[in-house]
Amino acid sequence: MSTSRSENSLKNWALLTILTLIWGSSFILIKRGLEVFSPGEVGAYRMVAAATLLLPLSLPRIKNLSKTQVKNLLLAGLLGSFIPAFLFPMAQTQLSSSLTGVLNALTPLFVVLVGAVFFNTRITRRNGLGLFIAFIGVIILVAYKEGGNWGDSLAGINVYGLFVIAACICYSFNLHVIKTRFTKLKSIEISSISLLMILPMALIYLFAGTNFSYKLVTHPQAWEALGYLTILGMVGTATALVLFNIMVKSASPFFASLVTYTIPIVAIMWGVLDGEVLLIGHYIGIAGVILGVWIGNRK
Repeated sequence: MSTSRSENSLKNWALLTILTLIWGSSFILIKRGLEVFSPGEVGAYRMVAAATLLLPLSLPRIKNLSKTQVKNLLLAGLLGSFIPAFLFPMAQTQLSSSLTGVLNALTPLFVVLVGAVFFNTRITRRNGLGLFIAFIGVIILVAYKEGGNWGDSLAGINVYGLFVIAACICYSFNLHVIKTRFTKLKSIEISSISLLMILPMALIYLFAGTNFSYKLVTHPQAWEALGYLTILGMVGTATALVLFNIMVKSASPFFASLVTYTIPIVAIMWGVLDGEVLLIGHYIGIAGVILGVWIGNRK
């Protein structure tokens, strides 16, 4: 019994470490993709790469679904993958990859907030305190400017942080949709088929609505950037979803939530290594966000 428990613990810690490295590295990969491609091209190709990798899992399963399940999986694909895939690159046109990674940690608190407002779940004082502290941290992050000055009006606030917050809200709605509408489907079915649902939209937008193909032929760094985005889609989205589902089944919800706190560490490390400058105000804001999420999400 003790040996089995020890092996399970080692497995969960290994999964947590791998997911931290994968998801924490997603923001620097987006940054590399944006050096050549537009935010829309980055988001669409990420979805194409992720959905294509999971086709062997999604195609055999889709024939067994009802029309209602297909509609709900389309909604899950839009909220959990498609829309956030466009919002994050839009944010990173004006936000550093490290700060984007920190703001992404707000997702668990928005799960609580969205649940209380739209799904009649209870919000506790601890949840409220965590939301308030994290909100202060966000305000500091988006208002603190290079050179140590604070924005003295709305013009001084980097509104691109709102794209990350919008993505967190999408994730939050998606989690509640999954919880309430997918009681009979396995996690791997939800992940793979929801990506399959949004694959046609991503393909049409990528090849009919952008200059993606032209850039591949003409831009000298296009294929290098495409390599980064392929890793982002196939590893950072598809593979990570499968690994996270495995961890959720074998570990406690609290342990699985630890990835929320470890992702920003890797995102910040990549940002600093890439020459991004974090000032004292940024570190204060980061501390506020992480502290707020920890208080609001802890047992």
